[in-house]
Amino acid sequence: MTKNQNLYLNRELSWLQFNARVLQEAEDPSVPLIERLRFLGIFSNNLDEFFKVRYATIKRIDLAGKTGKSELGGIKAKDLLEQITNIVIAQQTESLKILDEIQTALRQEGVFVINETEITPDQSEYIRDFFVQKVRPALMTIILNEVDEFPLLKDSAAYLIVKMSMMPEDKVFSTDKVYSLIELPKSIDRFIELPQRDGNHYIILLDDLIRHCLHFIFNIFNYESLQANMIKITRDAELDIDSDLSKSFLEKLSESVKDRRIGDPVRFVYDKEIDSKTLDFLLKKMGIDNTDSLIPGGRYHNRRDYMNFPDVGLKHLFYEKNPPLPVPGLVLQGSVLEKIAKKDFLLYAPYQSFAYLIKFLREAAIDPKVKSIKITIYRLAKISNIASSIINAKKNGKDVTVQIELQARFDEEANISYAGQMQDEGVKVIFGVPGLKVHCKACVIDRVENGKVVRYGFISTGNFNESTAKLYTDYTLFTANQKILKEVNKVFDFFQINYKVKKYRHLLVSPHYTRNAIYALINTEIENCKKGKVSGIQLKLNSLSDTAMIDKLYEASKAGVKIKMIVRGICSLIPGVPGLSENIEVISVIDKFLEHPRMYIFQNDQQPKYYISSADFMSRNLDTRVEIACPIYDLDIQRELQETFDICWSDNVKARVISDKQDNAYKICNGPKVRSQIETYNYYLNKLDIN
Repeated sequence: MTKNQNLYLNRELSWLQFNARVLQEAEDPSVPLIERLRFLGIFSNNLDEFFKVRYATIKRIDLAGKTGKSELGGIKAKDLLEQITNIVIAQQTESLKILDEIQTALRQEGVFVINETEITPDQSEYIRDFFVQKVRPALMTIILNEVDEFPLLKDSAAYLIVKMSMMPEDKVFSTDKVYSLIELPKSIDRFIELPQRDGNHYIILLDDLIRHCLHFIFNIFNYESLQANMIKITRDAELDIDSDLSKSFLEKLSESVKDRRIGDPVRFVYDKEIDSKTLDFLLKKMGIDNTDSLIPGGRYHNRRDYMNFPDVGLKHLFYEKNPPLPVPGLVLQGSVLEKIAKKDFLLYAPYQSFAYLIKFLREAAIDPKVKSIKITIYRLAKISNIASSIINAKKNGKDVTVQIELQARFDEEANISYAGQMQDEGVKVIFGVPGLKVHCKACVIDRVENGKVVRYGFISTGNFNESTAKLYTDYTLFTANQKILKEVNKVFDFFQINYKVKKYRHLLVSPHYTRNAIYALINTEIENCKKGKVSGIQLKLNSLSDTAMIDKLYEASKAGVKIKMIVRGICSLIPGVPGLSENIEVISVIDKFLEHPRMYIFQNDQQPKYYISSADFMSRNLDTRVEIACPIYDLDIQRELQETFDICWSDNVKARVISDKQDNAYKICNGPKVRSQIETYNYYLNKLDIN
């Protein structure tokens, strides 16, 4: 690497490479067909959020007249916006090709996704009735020529722009081209299953069903032809919090979430087949110019809906569903607390059942010996057993404290609603620390045993959310280690009295200690390596973008420390560069489940230190969030963490090698094929046999 070359990959461009890996799964013929459609949906949903947040941030920098080079890894904001747009256009083009391939393959399976030109007379009758009964009452249609001000398009909603070419004798309109806007109603499923015929399944998208029925909407006008194309807009999702001191934080955030609907547009996606005059009309009316990201797309937008493609009853089109396994030694029938009192347990969802976490809270809610419960909440399920357990505990007279993060991106409305419900029930709700997001995942309860307070609790790498626990891999430690739980309790004290910085001997807590503690752990590995002692670092992360932390890892590599990293998403570190990072290897695993745990392993001269954490190696996790990294002292659990890391590291089916080429090349190894998520499930299945 030359002196002038950048030492880091730009985080936005690295993120786009992560989304390209998601797209690879959609392209992979070994993935079941409907799962491939769902990966297309994930790819699209990821891209929506990227534009709402990251692209919008870069655009703000550019509009402020700044280059942003220091914040953006040496790239000017304007140039980065252009690079992103070009990459996204190429990825969108590739995604459309993949969609066509999948739909062709589905036809071979007897699953036909048809458009309005392929409808049979029998299907037409069914569709007409469906439209009249369910769709038309939900439609919002606006004649654009007749309104003084162009309507505000909702963020990420899908619209049909309809061009009506009028007959010469028309006297209603003063122009021969009339434009209308139809919003696709979210109250109706995007995919509508039509009656089966000859054992085949027929599905039509709501967009095409509406196209087929346009005449029923516009038959009061004298038109020659109708043309409908899809458009959507993505808006800046940054929350601008009101500074009015007379308002509560809850009020300010609620208003800010509502204001998100009028955020500046950052991306306009349109059907590339749209008439040029129609497109010009739209851009002029909406005030979109070339500073916005204009993305020519396909016939259909909001392909995130493919994540909910209907189950047509053909099992081989889906991944095999493996039931979540029990945790050896931990019971769902008897007392969970009684078992945890004797030893620590590790839960690895979704391989093992998330029900243990619910059982812990349900038991604590009714146990007369339990006096208090404290828990952090970041993202709850829409219908949350966690929330109902917390309320149940309060109804049983427990002292219940909930730290809920109201600014969990895109879950603000749900969290505001749950916070209100819990407050109504008398739960003590804390809304965090000024200037810091609370991202740690922890719970501690106080139980009186023989006149003394004994603590029990759990610390996790993921959200306490039973819905995402089926899709995200995460570790949760159940423990009655009084030293650890005393420090977890200190974190809750900090939430309430945050001008006092606590001291910790066991937990690594952001924003005060995690960065320097990790530096110290890396320094130990450097010193051990220099002295010829056993050294090494193994990390599992979602993202790695903090340049100071990357520099520290480079320093360790140059000292000879072997570093293995599994990084699912952003990786700004460049591995394998001679003289800089030749001792660092990085892979990324994209498969059926979303790899979500954070785990740190430091060899420490044959006395390895293990941590599970909520914190990635990003500046926000280290400096502007409350995070917990929890040490693992139980030798059996240490071995379990090491073995599950090794299984993931050995993956040569779904692992991609991260390199300066940024080509997402699959990891190739000699020997048998290892697909780590399948092998991890088998690992826990075998542990049941052993026990």
